Amino acid sequence: MIFFENFKCVTMEVVKMNYKKSLRRNIKLNYIFIFLNRLDLTQGVWMLYLANKGLSLAKLGLLEGIFHITSFFMEVPTGAVADIYGRKVSRTLGRAFFIISNIVLVLSTNFYLFALSFSILAVSYNLESGAGEALLYDSLMELGEEKTYMKINGFNEMILEISCIFALTLGGYLAHKNYVWPFALSAAFAGIALLESLLFQEPSIGRNKNLANIHPFKVFKDQTLDSFKIVKNTKKISLLIVFAEVMSVFGTSLFYYLQNYWKDSGLNEFRIGVIFAVSSLINAFVAPNVHKIEKLFKEHLLLIFLPIVTCICIWGISFTRYSYIFFIAVEIFETIMYIVTSDYLNKLIPSENRSTILSFQSMVFSFFMIFIFPLIGKIGDIFTLSTSFKFLGIASSIFAVLNIFITSSMEKNLYNR
Repeated sequence: MIFFENFKCVTMEVVKMNYKKSLRRNIKLNYIFIFLNRLDLTQGVWMLYLANKGLSLAKLGLLEGIFHITSFFMEVPTGAVADIYGRKVSRTLGRAFFIISNIVLVLSTNFYLFALSFSILAVSYNLESGAGEALLYDSLMELGEEKTYMKINGFNEMILEISCIFALTLGGYLAHKNYVWPFALSAAFAGIALLESLLFQEPSIGRNKNLANIHPFKVFKDQTLDSFKIVKNTKKISLLIVFAEVMSVFGTSLFYYLQNYWKDSGLNEFRIGVIFAVSSLINAFVAPNVHKIEKLFKEHLLLIFLPIVTCICIWGISFTRYSYIFFIAVEIFETIMYIVTSDYLNKLIPSENRSTILSFQSMVFSFFMIFIFPLIGKIGDIFTLSTSFKFLGIASSIFAVLNIFITSSMEKNLYNR
């Protein structure tokens, strides 16, 4: 009897050790997944491809708007999928939807099919957004190593940027030869990522087991309402989400519309890809050191400083010939912003609501993009893209000023407590 009890204890210890090894392995698997996930050769050329198909800037903006409308409505349901059924399931489904989207886009012959492709692509992003971040943070949390998250996330960002270097350079080169190749290869890389995602170990603390035996519609409702209450009752979460996503809107809008701006200025797809690749290369060096930058400047100073320097760079793009230099600077500041705000947010969010609340974050991004991205395209059609960038400069100036007051107020409230 004693023998069997000892054997049972030893077996349980072995299982526990293997489980912890699998959780630790998630970190390395995540590096590989991020590399494969970001081998999206279409990211620097899709606007050029669709413009080549005859779409105006306004229609390109409308397609991106459709993407974000879909994303807005699907973010929370897909975040709930990750919290209830597992982050691993969510990531695998995300890659499957990405492959379908690429196939539909290449085979499309009219605006409505392009719109369908963008809607499917939005769901693929929804399924990944929050799920990957939550899987990593909860793996570290279960190992008792969540303090290393910012450092590890910095390495994640470095790998992402290295992957972008390959994707942007190769994508630009292939698009210059034949636009179909970037889409075909991106789908192939997504297929490899899909298979690799099956190797992740699901952390036990991440899933909301209380909702396992409830009707699916009630599950989604309860998960969403609980997460919304957390965001509502923790104002710092709301402020950090809005801060991060407004900053992301500026960077994303520049990334896409500068492609057409540079093409009109005489640059071909390959040279545009090289500019993006140089940006990614610099970010690959910056990202692993963001935790050191954060230690030096601290949260309050960074939250005030980043919007101001981003605003200056947007005006630099609008009024100088060195748009590529200022764009690279914007991308660096956005990398720093993403890594630090990701750490600040995850410290405030309970594990069982992590994916859903991080999906709220993406939902805020989509909300702003629904209005701003098509508006930039419309201004570019009526006037010029240079005028569109001036509009972004005005918007970023207003945000930078408002942010100073809001961040200072938030700091005072926390201090008074």
